[in-house]
Amino acid sequence: MRKGGYREVWKVALPLLLSQACFVVMQFCDRIMLSRFSSQAIDAALSGGMLAFCFVCFFQAVASYAGTFVAQYSGAGDTRNAVLSAIQGCWLAIVGVVPILLMIPLGNWIISISGHPAGVVAYEKEYFEILMLGGFLSPLNGALGGYFTSTLRLRVNWTVNTAGCALNVLLNWVLIYGHWGFPVGGIRGAGYATLLSQGFMLAIFLAVFCFDRHVRTAWRELRFVRFLRPRARQLADILRFGMPNGIKLLSDIGAYTIFVLFTGRSGAASFTASNIAFSINNLAFAPLLGFGLAASTLVARYQGAGDPDTAMRTGNRTLLLSLFYMIAVGVTFVCMARFYFALFLTDDPIVTFDEVFAVGRPMLIIMAAWGIFDTVNIVIEQALAGAGDTRFVMVYVLITNWLLFIPGAAMLVYWNFGILALWFWMAIYVVIASAGLWIRWVRGAWKSNSLIASAKRTN
Repeated sequence: MRKGGYREVWKVALPLLLSQACFVVMQFCDRIMLSRFSSQAIDAALSGGMLAFCFVCFFQAVASYAGTFVAQYSGAGDTRNAVLSAIQGCWLAIVGVVPILLMIPLGNWIISISGHPAGVVAYEKEYFEILMLGGFLSPLNGALGGYFTSTLRLRVNWTVNTAGCALNVLLNWVLIYGHWGFPVGGIRGAGYATLLSQGFMLAIFLAVFCFDRHVRTAWRELRFVRFLRPRARQLADILRFGMPNGIKLLSDIGAYTIFVLFTGRSGAASFTASNIAFSINNLAFAPLLGFGLAASTLVARYQGAGDPDTAMRTGNRTLLLSLFYMIAVGVTFVCMARFYFALFLTDDPIVTFDEVFAVGRPMLIIMAAWGIFDTVNIVIEQALAGAGDTRFVMVYVLITNWLLFIPGAAMLVYWNFGILALWFWMAIYVVIASAGLWIRWVRGAWKSNSLIASAKRTN
């Protein structure tokens, strides 16, 4: 199998795609079940869930970035430091527990001033608070799952994610509608189902990690205290590169959350159509994260092995495969728009299906167009992260988000240009953002980066 060839890329990407596909099915089922419960619940689930993820994503990105160190150490043949990097990622996730809980009042205040209908605000706060109480679970799963991804034990991730998502769908059915003797929980039930399934996944990851061959070897060599203790040098290294990655993700999610909150000021039909369109977009977005993770993993491994040319080849070929995928999905957005929106019909609609679909169909067409450029964003961002080029990505994302995207969207809202103008502006922003990342990638300044000073370094 040729290094950096399509076969190798596909071998890594396919299990990651299947893992992400599980999350697509889970999220889609969440949205459909909530839409059957209440049209206000589906509106609240997107905005409240996005706000919770906005507050948690920094800690998740920093803890998960330990996986990039795992990949580079593995590429260099240093399995012990690969294991220790994963443990440091878990420590960083644990440190985030207190800040996450302290941010709950801030989130409730943001929801209160969002201008959303009173019924939606009440649901948003309920959903947000529940997700924040278990906000530490995602960073821990990211740190442990990143170990198996980066060491190419991809079947572990696929199995755990499949089991967790299947449990989430079942628990949603039980807790949202009140089956098997449980009370009707509505959006609260959806929140608890998410936390229980994430806790289930964490338990499996921990069990498999403890029985991993390299983990057991490191345990025997270092003993209990030295094995588990925080390591200042590795923590500093992970923070040095992981914090820019976390700030970048926080900026992205924060800007996206503000954009979603802006759409809530455009009327009931427009807000519902926009939320449904974004839920449909998850069908495309989540599998693209699988391609992005494959790019990050392979680029990091070849960088660790001192082979940046092969790292670039894997990034380019991952991007090409992901573009073929996105084009196919975009065609369905254009040709099957009514089918997608019909999945979200509710029994108690505040607005009619025809009103929502009239606004939503152009959104899907716009989304199909911007998806091509968003593919470049997702895959190249992750490839650059795998190479350790996180500072450039952070600065570029901060500039494009807060000096371009959000100010432009705010002006459109202030001048009442309407929901479709907001969506057109988002498409323009995605094109500009992807252009800068692509130029950075092809120029290859990242090729001289190395996250590890030596494959033989010990701590």
